Amino acid sequence: MKFIDAVLVIFFLFFVGSIAGWCVEVVFRRLFTAKKWINPGFLTGPYLPLYGFGVVGLFGISLLPIDTGMAWLDAVLIILIMGVAMTVIEYIAGLIFIKGMKIKLWDYSNRWGNIQGIICPLFSFFWLVAGAAFYFLVDAPVIEAVRWFVSNIEFSFVVGAVFGVFLVDLVHSLGLSWKIKKFAEEHGVIVHFEKLKAEIKARKEEIKEKASFLFPFKSLSELKEELSARVAKFSAGKGKKDDPKD
Repeated sequence: MKFIDAVLVIFFLFFVGSIAGWCVEVVFRRLFTAKKWINPGFLTGPYLPLYGFGVVGLFGISLLPIDTGMAWLDAVLIILIMGVAMTVIEYIAGLIFIKGMKIKLWDYSNRWGNIQGIICPLFSFFWLVAGAAFYFLVDAPVIEAVRWFVSNIEFSFVVGAVFGVFLVDLVHSLGLSWKIKKFAEEHGVIVHFEKLKAEIKARKEEIKEKASFLFPFKSLSELKEELSARVAKFSAGKGKKDDPKD
Protein backbone atom coordinates (compact mmCIF):
# COMPACT_ATOMS: atom_id res chain seq x y z
CA MET A 1 0.00 0.00 0.00
CA LYS A 2 1.38 3.42 -0.96
CA PHE A 3 2.11 5.92 1.79
CA ILE A 4 -0.67 8.31 0.71
CA ASP A 5 -3.11 5.39 0.57
CA ALA A 6 -2.08 4.33 4.07
CA VAL A 7 -2.63 7.87 5.40
CA LEU A 8 -6.07 8.06 3.78
CA VAL A 9 -6.99 4.65 5.18
CA ILE A 10 -6.02 5.82 8.68
CA PHE A 11 -8.21 8.91 8.29
CA PHE A 12 -11.02 6.75 6.93
CA LEU A 13 -10.87 4.35 9.88
CA PHE A 14 -10.50 7.24 12.33
CA PHE A 15 -13.71 8.91 11.20
CA VAL A 16 -15.66 5.65 10.89
CA GLY A 17 -14.64 4.77 14.44
CA SER A 18 -15.28 8.29 15.76
CA ILE A 19 -18.79 8.47 14.33
CA ALA A 20 -19.73 4.89 15.30
CA GLY A 21 -18.41 5.47 18.82
CA TRP A 22 -20.40 8.70 19.12
CA CYS A 23 -23.59 6.83 18.20
CA VAL A 24 -22.88 4.13 20.79
CA GLU A 25 -22.19 6.70 23.53
CA VAL A 26 -25.33 8.72 22.77
CA VAL A 27 -27.50 5.62 23.12
CA PHE A 28 -25.57 4.40 26.20
CA ARG A 29 -26.11 7.72 28.00
CA ARG A 30 -29.78 7.80 27.06
CA LEU A 31 -30.44 4.28 28.33
CA PHE A 32 -28.05 3.79 31.26
CA THR A 33 -26.47 6.95 32.68
CA ALA A 34 -27.87 10.44 32.09
CA LYS A 35 -31.26 9.09 30.92
CA LYS A 36 -31.29 12.03 28.50
CA TRP A 37 -30.12 12.71 24.99
CA ILE A 38 -26.70 14.20 25.72
CA ASN A 39 -24.07 15.01 23.11
CA PRO A 40 -21.00 13.13 24.45
CA GLY A 41 -17.44 14.37 24.40
CA PHE A 42 -16.03 17.87 24.13
CA LEU A 43 -16.56 18.29 20.39
CA THR A 44 -19.79 19.60 18.89
CA GLY A 45 -20.18 17.28 15.93
CA PRO A 46 -21.07 13.55 15.84
CA TYR A 47 -17.65 12.08 16.49
CA LEU A 48 -15.54 10.93 19.44
CA PRO A 49 -11.80 10.88 18.61
CA LEU A 50 -11.12 8.34 21.38
CA TYR A 51 -13.03 5.72 19.41
CA GLY A 52 -11.41 6.84 16.18
CA PHE A 53 -7.94 6.25 17.58
CA GLY A 54 -9.26 3.02 19.07
CA VAL A 55 -10.47 1.64 15.74
CA VAL A 56 -7.18 2.58 14.06
CA GLY A 57 -5.34 0.82 16.90
CA LEU A 58 -7.57 -2.27 16.81
CA PHE A 59 -7.15 -2.56 13.04
CA GLY A 60 -3.38 -2.30 13.38
CA ILE A 61 -3.30 -4.89 16.18
CA SER A 62 -5.44 -7.29 14.12
CA LEU A 63 -2.68 -7.28 11.51
CA LEU A 64 0.04 -8.34 13.95
CA PRO A 65 1.83 -11.52 12.74
CA ILE A 66 1.03 -13.61 15.80
CA ASP A 67 1.27 -17.31 15.05
CA THR A 68 1.62 -19.72 17.97
CA GLY A 69 0.39 -22.64 15.92
CA MET A 70 -2.91 -22.61 17.81
CA ALA A 71 -5.65 -20.43 16.36
CA TRP A 72 -7.49 -20.05 19.68
CA LEU A 73 -4.34 -18.86 21.45
CA ASP A 74 -3.60 -16.40 18.64
CA ALA A 75 -7.10 -14.96 19.09
CA VAL A 76 -6.74 -14.73 22.88
CA LEU A 77 -3.40 -12.94 22.63
CA ILE A 78 -4.65 -10.45 20.05
CA ILE A 79 -7.81 -9.71 22.05
CA LEU A 80 -5.77 -9.20 25.23
CA ILE A 81 -3.47 -6.80 23.39
CA MET A 82 -6.53 -4.96 22.08
CA GLY A 83 -8.02 -4.62 25.57
CA VAL A 84 -4.76 -3.33 27.02
CA ALA A 85 -4.23 -0.93 24.11
CA MET A 86 -7.74 0.55 24.43
CA THR A 87 -7.30 0.97 28.19
CA VAL A 88 -3.99 2.78 27.61
CA ILE A 89 -5.58 5.04 24.99
CA GLU A 90 -8.44 5.82 27.38
CA TYR A 91 -6.02 6.61 30.20
CA ILE A 92 -3.82 8.88 28.09
CA ALA A 93 -6.84 10.76 26.70
CA GLY A 94 -8.37 11.22 30.15
CA LEU A 95 -5.06 12.33 31.66
CA ILE A 96 -4.47 14.89 28.90
CA PHE A 97 -7.81 16.57 29.56
CA ILE A 98 -7.60 16.44 33.36
CA LYS A 99 -4.00 17.66 33.63
CA GLY A 100 -3.92 19.89 30.58
CA MET A 101 -7.48 21.29 30.39
CA LYS A 102 -8.86 20.73 33.93
CA ILE A 103 -11.77 18.85 32.35
CA LYS A 104 -13.15 15.41 33.15
CA LEU A 105 -14.89 13.94 30.11
CA TRP A 106 -15.83 10.81 32.11
CA ASP A 107 -15.45 9.77 35.73
CA TYR A 108 -15.01 6.24 37.11
CA SER A 109 -14.23 7.44 40.64
CA ASN A 110 -17.13 5.41 42.05
CA ARG A 111 -15.96 2.23 40.30
CA TRP A 112 -13.94 -0.45 42.08
CA GLY A 113 -10.23 -0.48 41.33
CA ASN A 114 -10.27 2.78 39.37
CA ILE A 115 -7.09 4.71 38.70
CA GLN A 116 -7.59 8.48 39.05
CA GLY A 117 -11.18 8.01 37.95
CA ILE A 118 -9.93 7.58 34.37
CA ILE A 119 -9.79 3.81 33.96
CA CYS A 120 -11.19 0.90 35.95
CA PRO A 121 -11.35 -2.92 35.69
CA LEU A 122 -15.01 -2.92 34.63
CA PHE A 123 -14.47 -0.74 31.58
CA SER A 124 -11.19 -2.48 30.77
CA PHE A 125 -13.30 -5.64 30.61
CA PHE A 126 -15.70 -3.84 28.29
CA TRP A 127 -12.73 -2.95 26.09
CA LEU A 128 -11.81 -6.63 26.00
CA VAL A 129 -15.36 -7.44 24.90
CA ALA A 130 -15.15 -4.70 22.28
CA GLY A 131 -11.83 -6.13 21.11
CA ALA A 132 -13.34 -9.61 20.82
CA ALA A 133 -16.33 -8.20 18.89
CA PHE A 134 -13.96 -6.37 16.56
CA TYR A 135 -11.80 -9.46 16.03
CA PHE A 136 -14.62 -11.91 15.36
CA LEU A 137 -17.36 -9.71 13.86
CA VAL A 138 -15.99 -6.41 12.60
CA ASP A 139 -12.44 -7.04 11.42
CA ALA A 140 -13.37 -8.79 8.17
CA PRO A 141 -15.94 -6.13 7.10
CA VAL A 142 -13.41 -3.41 8.01
CA ILE A 143 -10.75 -5.05 5.85
CA GLU A 144 -13.24 -5.22 2.98
CA ALA A 145 -14.15 -1.56 3.53
CA VAL A 146 -10.47 -0.61 3.45
CA ARG A 147 -9.96 -2.58 0.23
CA TRP A 148 -12.97 -0.84 -1.30
CA PHE A 149 -11.70 2.54 -0.18
CA VAL A 150 -8.24 1.97 -1.68
CA SER A 151 -9.86 0.79 -4.92
CA ASN A 152 -12.14 3.85 -5.01
CA ILE A 153 -9.68 6.49 -3.93
CA GLU A 154 -11.88 9.23 -5.43
CA PHE A 155 -13.95 8.80 -2.28
CA SER A 156 -11.07 10.44 -0.43
CA PHE A 157 -12.62 13.87 -1.12
CA VAL A 158 -15.43 12.90 1.28
CA VAL A 159 -12.87 12.04 3.95
CA GLY A 160 -11.18 15.37 3.24
CA ALA A 161 -14.46 17.27 3.60
CA VAL A 162 -15.24 15.53 6.89
CA PHE A 163 -11.72 16.29 8.10
CA GLY A 164 -12.22 19.97 7.24
CA VAL A 165 -15.44 20.12 9.27
CA PHE A 166 -13.69 18.26 12.08
CA LEU A 167 -10.88 20.85 12.20
CA VAL A 168 -13.37 23.74 12.39
CA ASP A 169 -15.21 21.95 15.19
CA LEU A 170 -11.92 21.25 16.96
CA VAL A 171 -10.94 24.93 16.94
CA HIS A 172 -14.38 25.95 18.24
CA SER A 173 -14.39 23.29 20.96
CA LEU A 174 -10.84 24.10 22.06
CA GLY A 175 -12.00 27.69 22.52
CA LEU A 176 -14.68 26.49 24.92
CA SER A 177 -12.22 24.18 26.65
CA TRP A 178 -9.74 27.01 27.10
CA LYS A 179 -12.43 29.10 28.83
CA ILE A 180 -13.22 26.15 31.10
CA LYS A 181 -9.51 25.66 31.84
CA LYS A 182 -9.08 29.31 32.90
CA PHE A 183 -12.19 29.13 35.08
CA ALA A 184 -11.11 25.83 36.65
CA GLU A 185 -7.64 27.18 37.46
CA GLU A 186 -9.11 30.34 39.01
CA HIS A 187 -11.41 28.31 41.29
CA GLY A 188 -9.18 25.31 41.89
CA VAL A 189 -11.64 22.77 40.48
CA ILE A 190 -11.92 20.09 37.83
CA VAL A 191 -14.95 20.52 35.56
CA HIS A 192 -16.98 17.42 34.75
CA PHE A 193 -17.92 18.45 31.21
CA GLU A 194 -20.85 16.14 30.52
CA LYS A 195 -22.47 16.67 33.91
CA LEU A 196 -22.23 20.39 33.28
CA LYS A 197 -24.00 19.96 29.93
CA ALA A 198 -26.65 17.72 31.49
CA GLU A 199 -27.35 20.23 34.27
CA ILE A 200 -27.59 23.14 31.83
CA LYS A 201 -30.01 21.10 29.74
CA ALA A 202 -32.11 20.28 32.83
CA ARG A 203 -32.19 23.94 33.92
CA LYS A 204 -33.30 25.10 30.51
CA GLU A 205 -36.04 22.50 30.43
CA GLU A 206 -37.25 23.71 33.83
CA ILE A 207 -37.66 27.27 32.57
CA LYS A 208 -39.25 26.01 29.34
CA GLU A 209 -36.29 27.13 27.26
CA LYS A 210 -35.24 24.96 24.34
CA ALA A 211 -31.92 23.23 24.96
CA SER A 212 -29.66 22.58 21.99
CA PHE A 213 -28.38 19.03 21.58
CA LEU A 214 -25.26 20.03 19.64
CA PHE A 215 -24.66 23.46 21.17
CA PRO A 216 -25.31 23.37 24.95
CA PHE A 217 -23.58 26.75 25.27
CA LYS A 218 -24.89 29.54 23.05
CA SER A 219 -21.71 31.55 23.52
CA LEU A 220 -18.47 31.67 25.48
CA SER A 221 -19.99 34.31 27.77
CA GLU A 222 -22.95 32.02 28.53
CA LEU A 223 -20.53 29.24 29.39
CA LYS A 224 -18.72 31.49 31.89
CA GLU A 225 -22.04 32.56 33.42
CA GLU A 226 -23.14 28.94 33.82
CA LEU A 227 -19.88 27.96 35.50
CA SER A 228 -19.95 30.98 37.81
CA ALA A 229 -23.56 30.30 38.78
CA ARG A 230 -22.74 26.72 39.73
CA VAL A 231 -19.80 27.72 41.90
CA ALA A 232 -21.87 30.36 43.70
CA LYS A 233 -24.72 27.90 44.26
CA PHE A 234 -22.45 25.19 45.59
CA SER A 235 -20.54 27.58 47.85
CA ALA A 236 -23.75 28.93 49.33
CA GLY A 237 -25.07 25.44 50.03
CA LYS A 238 -21.97 23.74 51.38
CA GLY A 239 -19.61 26.50 52.36
CA LYS A 240 -16.85 25.52 49.97
CA LYS A 241 -15.87 25.89 46.37
CA ASP A 242 -17.75 23.93 43.77
CA ASP A 243 -16.25 21.00 41.99
CA PRO A 244 -18.45 20.81 38.90
CA LYS A 245 -17.87 17.07 38.73
CA ASP A 246 -20.19 16.63 41.73
